[in-house]
Amino acid sequence: MFKRFRRLRMNENLRSMVRENFLNIDDLIYPLFVVNGTGIKKEISSMPNVFQMSLDEILKECKIIVDLGIKAIILFGVLEKDKKDSCGSDALDDEGLIARSIREIKKEFPNLFVISDLCFCEYTDHGHCGIINMQTKSVDNDATLEISAKQALVHARAGVDMIAPSGMMDGIIETLRQTLDQEGFENLPIMAYSTKFASSYYGPFRDVAESAPSYGDRKSYQMDFANGKEALEESLEDERQGADILMVKPALAYLDIVKEISLHSNLPLCVYNVSGEYAMLKAAEKAGVIDYEKVLYETMIAFKRAGAKLIITYHAKELAKIIKDKKL
Repeated sequence: MFKRFRRLRMNENLRSMVRENFLNIDDLIYPLFVVNGTGIKKEISSMPNVFQMSLDEILKECKIIVDLGIKAIILFGVLEKDKKDSCGSDALDDEGLIARSIREIKKEFPNLFVISDLCFCEYTDHGHCGIINMQTKSVDNDATLEISAKQALVHARAGVDMIAPSGMMDGIIETLRQTLDQEGFENLPIMAYSTKFASSYYGPFRDVAESAPSYGDRKSYQMDFANGKEALEESLEDERQGADILMVKPALAYLDIVKEISLHSNLPLCVYNVSGEYAMLKAAEKAGVIDYEKVLYETMIAFKRAGAKLIITYHAKELAKIIKDKKL
């Protein structure tokens, strides 16, 4: 006798009872972009409802986030051009933009979980993710490890809850773990951008973070998007070096990578639902060609089904409202 799979689909309550994957507000991490100044809330044309905000506006946004039930943010600093230099000095300063912002957010919202993006592309005048080797015109891996360790301590001293190094330097997790442990921050977790691809899906992010390279590209340190086995090796190596959470970035076109890592690692897995993915759904909504909320929710469930536990997404606030209103 053939199997009647439809038996478990005929009743709405039964469909809910046997559903395998769910989206919870606790799964969501909301990205925020802080700039110097006051009273600044600048919408990014390529990313509707995403803003560069001064710290006073960020604090207002955090109140909204907390009220929606979102428990975590990931914070990016966006520095003015005249304050950028070749080594991203502002990122190494305890009074720099990101350090001051972490302190103020934690002061006002001590229970909000603050994750800091640890990189240099937003702070360097060349837009690359570390120190440039002038001979090769590429990022010097080991020199960047040294200043990344210094940046991690800046974030740790400011009171951040978790560090997320995004530069894709070889050895970054081991370097940060050893540095943090030696300085008494052994309980500060690291979320590794363990499998981050050199992707065209990042385009709108470079508008909001003002982090496009002034020359060349990042293909010498971010991953070739054609490689799946290497992607798994990247993540497993970060696990061996001491990462607490692994990440795949981007998410939507890389669900095979997410699934493969989830089958080979027991660490919590995060996906970054990146700016290009966000912009495409927003454009489709504006064009009226999709049922936006249903497609958005289906996309998030695809991330969960592939093996993700956490989702960094610019949709977090609207998803929180959908979940609270039980609309889907």
